[in-house]
Amino acid sequence: MEFPSQVGTVGEAVRHLLSGSGYRLTPETVADPARSDLLGLPLPETHRRLGPMRLQDALETLAGPAFQLVEDPLHRLVSFERCASLRGSPSNQQELDRR
Repeated sequence: MEFPSQVGTVGEAVRHLLSGSGYRLTPETVADPARSDLLGLPLPETHRRLGPMRLQDALETLAGPAFQLVEDPLHRLVSFERCASLRGSPSNQQELDRR
């Protein structure tokens, strides 16, 4: 899978992957608020060409280690949640600020 040149963000890449798969992103109103930060990030050049790989693996690659893929197979929805170890607890944020 190679993304077209007009795909410039992680969100556009995710939507491109999902098109034709039967899956879609969950509505923003029910998603982890941090998801919008992820989807707005620029698509890394190293991720411009993926695969061949399963859809799940491609989505997880785009999300990176800070986010976990969440799937609702009944409603054919996917989303991303920030990993529990990185959620905004004050001690975690202070640790990140020190780095």
